[in-house]
Amino acid sequence: MDSPKWLNAYQDTGGVWTIGIGTTIYCGGKEVKKGDVITPEKAYQLLQFDMKQATIEVDAWTRDDITQNQFDALVSFVYNCGTVAYRTSQLKKVIDRDPFDYEAICKQFLRWKYDNGKYVPGLLRRRQAEFWLYWKGELKYNFLPTDKIIGNG
Repeated sequence: MDSPKWLNAYQDTGGVWTIGIGTTIYCGGKEVKKGDVITPEKAYQLLQFDMKQATIEVDAWTRDDITQNQFDALVSFVYNCGTVAYRTSQLKKVIDRDPFDYEAICKQFLRWKYDNGKYVPGLLRRRQAEFWLYWKGELKYNFLPTDKIIGNG
């Protein structure tokens, strides 16, 4: 029986070699490469490690007065976009200024719908879901690319 596709290295929408549930760099710092294969157990270990790293980064680089749902949404964002992207983002700057300026924050989340300059509808839906979690504290995934979330967002 063939193993599930996600246990074999694949290129994400931006052409980055990825494995499991979004891992691009193994725990030791080695990059995923073509031909890599892992077990389901390893995939979940990598996910746990990656999420822990994203959690540590959000905790270290974000103001302390945000809510739990805001924190959780930012962990998802960092897990997907990376820590350097978050640290230097306009999203972080807007949150640092006012974590409850939902319209400005929505606009910043929704800017992150490109991968290597290419529009990816799935990334837009992910950003919509992350902002919804940030704003409303609820998980919601059934967004369409044309949905308006808040104001001009």
